[in-house]
Amino acid sequence: MIDSGDTAWVLTSSALVFIMVPGLAFFYGGLVRNKNVLGTIMQSFIALAIVGVVWVLWGYSLAFGPDIGGFIGNLKYIGLRNVSATDAGPYAATIPHQAFMIFQAKFAIITPALIAGAFAERIKFSAFVIFMIAWSTIVYAPLAHWVWGVDGWLGLNGWGALDFAGGSVVHISSGVAALAAAFIFGRRLRYGQESMEPHNITLVVLGASLLWFGWFGFNAGSALGAGAIATSAFVVTHISAAVAALTWVGIDWYLNGKPSVVGAATGAVAGLATITPAAGFVGPMPAVLIGLAAGTICYMAVKLKNRMRLDDSLDVWAIHGVGGTIGMLATGIFVGVGFLTLGDHVLEGMSRGEQVLRQLGAIGAVAGWSFVMTMAILLVLKRTIGIRVSEHEEEQGLDLSQHGEESYGSLS
Repeated sequence: MIDSGDTAWVLTSSALVFIMVPGLAFFYGGLVRNKNVLGTIMQSFIALAIVGVVWVLWGYSLAFGPDIGGFIGNLKYIGLRNVSATDAGPYAATIPHQAFMIFQAKFAIITPALIAGAFAERIKFSAFVIFMIAWSTIVYAPLAHWVWGVDGWLGLNGWGALDFAGGSVVHISSGVAALAAAFIFGRRLRYGQESMEPHNITLVVLGASLLWFGWFGFNAGSALGAGAIATSAFVVTHISAAVAALTWVGIDWYLNGKPSVVGAATGAVAGLATITPAAGFVGPMPAVLIGLAAGTICYMAVKLKNRMRLDDSLDVWAIHGVGGTIGMLATGIFVGVGFLTLGDHVLEGMSRGEQVLRQLGAIGAVAGWSFVMTMAILLVLKRTIGIRVSEHEEEQGLDLSQHGEESYGSLS
């Protein structure tokens, strides 16, 4: 039976996840130099259109269509054929199949958009468009099927990994892809020789705030209904983000003498990414510990990346890759602690140590697939149309060289 309350909540959550994409655009746009603001914002905005169309035509069917060997869905749902607006599908009994589809579409859109932070300020727009299509098809769709498909080989009916809202499918996959992209693209011109500080911290905080707001739909919406699981996921999402933001600010304040505004925003995002896989499985006190771990370990990962002189421009690996990994492990450690609605049956007949091993297996499988396939896609593009703008275009900035527009033209 279709439930109007559940349907309303999932559609509302879809809209909340949608707002995360412009939130990401502002967050990333504020972190780059002013000559690259429009180019960076465009990468997030155009992902809404590119991946939105891919999802409708074939992405949803590959991710959530009837199973082929636990690896990929078939084409039963191609072009949304057999995806009803009136009847429930195989994934949620109380909402229309199309409601589930459009909710999952927002996940498919924001995941490759996250990767853009790794090659910010130096990718050709034509290469970006093709990368979005290829990555969402070759990397995201199979991973979504592995973990969330009814018979996906990594999920509850297979290997048994737990990922409530995307710690592996969204955050590890995008973070590891960012790592691969940073290796392939190389450093920006004069990296380490001139200032590449954020040009507009106001935009950074605005973007982080929109991400925090939208994340309630991201995590609580993954309950696919309005009830106890959605309530708990909403609450622990806020707790983790708040604790991680305070932790990051506290570390910055102690080490550098002043509390960083960018640090507060970045810490909140780290806490949101880290709680994501555990959101439907844990209660408030585990969320405090997860937020503390996110703020501390992701901060250390950023420092490590800087020491390695790896130009993952906007710290996608350190925040999303590392945060998603911490969250997946924490899910195995804390599942059912403080919140038993899902935890009751998940660990039935299994030790917590066994669940942690299952989480580790999923982390390795998702990271391996994302890294290898991302490298392959980028190497093919590099050897065909090219992926990086010329030195002159990079010096000029993506706004003018790729789009012929200036973000702050009227003020110059």
